[in-house]
Amino acid sequence: MLQNKVLLITGGTGSFGNAVLDRFLDSDIKEIRIFSRDEKKQHDMRVTYNNPKIKFYIGDVRNENSLRDAMIGVDYVFHAAALKHLPLLESYPLEAYQTNIRGTLTLLEAAEKNDVAVFVNISTDKAANPISVLGYSKRIAERLTAGFGGNGSKGKYISVRFGNVLGSRGSVLMSFRDQIDKGGPVTVTHKGVTRYFMTISEAVQLVIQAGAIGKSGEALVLDMGTPVSIYDVAKQLVTNSGKAIEIEIVGLRAGEKVHEELFGDGEADVR
Repeated sequence: MLQNKVLLITGGTGSFGNAVLDRFLDSDIKEIRIFSRDEKKQHDMRVTYNNPKIKFYIGDVRNENSLRDAMIGVDYVFHAAALKHLPLLESYPLEAYQTNIRGTLTLLEAAEKNDVAVFVNISTDKAANPISVLGYSKRIAERLTAGFGGNGSKGKYISVRFGNVLGSRGSVLMSFRDQIDKGGPVTVTHKGVTRYFMTISEAVQLVIQAGAIGKSGEALVLDMGTPVSIYDVAKQLVTNSGKAIEIEIVGLRAGEKVHEELFGDGEADVR
């Protein structure tokens, strides 16, 4: 699908962008463009990969001017740039709006202007029946993407919903690991909380499959099996550490659900 194509990854200095590079740099892809605000991580990636197929662009999806050069000649867009820390965004809803909504719209407009063939917006299961600022902002971004998919645009505009990505920055497992390394306690919001999990390789595969088989305007979700008890995960990690560490129940934060959903009310679960 990506043979001799130019791929742009927004927010490309994160774990998802690195996983895409690991998977496709040795393929017949023509060029991978990394677009992000983090110049330090861009520098580190440049040193690590040292590959002429990778081009780096410093910019913000909020700013259409910084997108102008990065979008020229692009065939595929994987839109991973987002603010996604749920509790913080409850305190800073305007920032969620500016990046997750306005930023997505700015990128969609640039993609349409440059005749991008496939645009994949990376969303979250929190967009299904949202109750948080994060969930609402990502839900609106999904609807904006679907809108471009249904307005006669030449390209294909699709969203994919991720669960918790194992090993990604800010994931619950990384937080537990850091708390264990510091001697605890390990904090769990609610003893009954469950979450869906996926590996980073599954996340990349989902985006690729969405671009290949999805229809414009659709939102695709990976079947992640049975949701996992976060409390059980915490217990297992503490046991594995061999340390005497307490698990502390701290209560659900604003905007958090006990159980995440993959589909919202009125959405069809088509497999």
